[in-house]
Amino acid sequence: MFYPQSMTEVELIVPANDILPVTKAVRGQGVFHQLDGSDLTAGGGASGEARTANPWQEKATAYNTLERRIQALMQIIELEEGRPPEMDFDSMVELDAARAEVEQIEQEVKRITDQLMRENKRLEQLYSNRKEIEPVASIDLDVVDFKKSRYLFSVLGTIPAANIDRMQASLKRIPYVFLPLQQDAQKAVVWLAGSPDNADILERAARSAYLIPLKLPEGYRGKPAQVLKSLLVDIETTQQSIRQLKKSLAQLRETHRQALQTLLWNTRSSRMLTDAILRYGRLNYTYIIVGWVPTSRLGDLSQKIKQVSKDAIVTNMPQNQHPDYQLIPVALSGPRAFEPFQQVVMAYGRPRYDEIDPTVLIAITFPLLFGAMFGDVGQGLVLAIMGWLIANRKIKALSSLSSLGGLIGICGLTAMFFGFLYGSIFGIEHFLPALWIRPMENIMEILVVAIAGGVVLLSFGFLVGIYNAWRNRDWGKLLFDHNGLAGLILYWALLCLLVPALGIPMPIPGPIFSALAAVAAIAILFSEVLKRLVEGHRPLVEGGLGTYAIQSFFELFETMIGFLSNSLSYVRVGAFAVAHAGLSAVIFILAEMVDPGQGVGYGITVVVGNLFIIGFEGLIVGIQTMRLEYYEFFSKFFTGGGMRYEPLAVRQMVDR
Repeated sequence: MFYPQSMTEVELIVPANDILPVTKAVRGQGVFHQLDGSDLTAGGGASGEARTANPWQEKATAYNTLERRIQALMQIIELEEGRPPEMDFDSMVELDAARAEVEQIEQEVKRITDQLMRENKRLEQLYSNRKEIEPVASIDLDVVDFKKSRYLFSVLGTIPAANIDRMQASLKRIPYVFLPLQQDAQKAVVWLAGSPDNADILERAARSAYLIPLKLPEGYRGKPAQVLKSLLVDIETTQQSIRQLKKSLAQLRETHRQALQTLLWNTRSSRMLTDAILRYGRLNYTYIIVGWVPTSRLGDLSQKIKQVSKDAIVTNMPQNQHPDYQLIPVALSGPRAFEPFQQVVMAYGRPRYDEIDPTVLIAITFPLLFGAMFGDVGQGLVLAIMGWLIANRKIKALSSLSSLGGLIGICGLTAMFFGFLYGSIFGIEHFLPALWIRPMENIMEILVVAIAGGVVLLSFGFLVGIYNAWRNRDWGKLLFDHNGLAGLILYWALLCLLVPALGIPMPIPGPIFSALAAVAAIAILFSEVLKRLVEGHRPLVEGGLGTYAIQSFFELFETMIGFLSNSLSYVRVGAFAVAHAGLSAVIFILAEMVDPGQGVGYGITVVVGNLFIIGFEGLIVGIQTMRLEYYEFFSKFFTGGGMRYEPLAVRQMVDR
């Protein structure tokens, strides 16, 4: 729970004849994180076996192509992939039969989608025609006669109202007819006509005045009002046709739902097998499979492999004395209830194999920090109910956030807890008795408590980092790092020197803390030298001594500033508790201004104000809580950057 699962690197040597059943067995266990071993036998192996063309390459390409075809087909008919069916996926898909089945469904779908495309295109054109004809619907003129006149050049269109006078002025020297048919302050529908001999002049004048000709529809006769009526009938007919085609497509989707989903997962399973085999190291008669397995599952995997291949050899790879933990896949474990908090951790980074998984720590500290800043019984209850609804997908609009519903719900419960401590319910401060303190009435006290709580949390972060270093036998980091023992001693010593300045007596004389601070500061100042000395690395100083001294001094200075800023950052916990109470008070002041008689307006203002606090301030408090976790707490012990554990299994693909 606190650390990733122990992993063992294994190497499998498998006869070529058994490679498919062994791969199926490995995938069936769902615990083998495969490494790429295709380059292990480049140039031939030690036994003199030469590499040959891989017979699985063509199959892998074929399965990959087939999978993409199925996915494209499902996307067209809007069919979701679904979860893999409850089956063993023992058999490989027969490519010819699968291709024939997919092609048959593709033809059925294509027939409908082609018709649907044509109808949609026709509907788009009809909408365009309607838009063009509506401005001139009141004109008493036959469309066909207007468009096909041999003895008259004319333009029917729209023009900016401000350009009408300018266009008429440019046509003074030629005979013309200009009729504004409809006009408002911005635009006018006009008819410009003249002799065909003056067509060039009329066209230039129309363009210069930004007269946009109306594109009247082809194939329609009669006056514009009659054409518009015919267009509306055709639009309705086309819409009915589209609805019918979509209904046919939906029926087709339901008819082939199970067949396509099963075929997709079978094909994906076969593609996974061939892709996995392509990543094996290969000689003429043997394959080499390399990967990581949780140590607790290694025995089961070895036993299963031996059942399907008596000649297969399973060996554990030797561990390096100083392994690169970033190359070891991280398999996290823990109760499902911690999943929302694990997502908070993953947003910062995946834990490395050698460091603690802070999910449990986040599950404790995140709700407490949030609740301390957002303490209110009523508003916390609303958050808790909302979190439950989101987690159970009761709110469809927020179903994509269902994994965070648990986090919101728990934060709501802790907000209720602190609401009782603060005596606040829906912003009302004196309805409930405060079991501890009222932030608005005890501002300095709540701020001091917040900083003290931050000091405790930061100290715990130091201890976790020290334990990480001890567990990994990283003695240099444990003793001399600014987040190690030297950093913790310096931090505590500085705090103890600061306490008397606040008027709090200390039983231990100040010079002792000064000496401890000086020793710890020197250890941090020369931490790199001391680390290399303890680990036996030479030279002790890389680069010039002067450069190292300057760099170390500024790093020590930055460390001390960091201690101060990290500690003071937690003052925001108390500050937000005060601000939360202050904002609630403002809501009631506004309600009193809206409705002094405390009627309906007063109640509506209070409700809207509480919703605003729950939504807006709740989001801000959540962000601030995450900041305290990431930049103050995590920085003491958490590195991140671990490799994702991706076992070779069909069903795990859905949850990645």
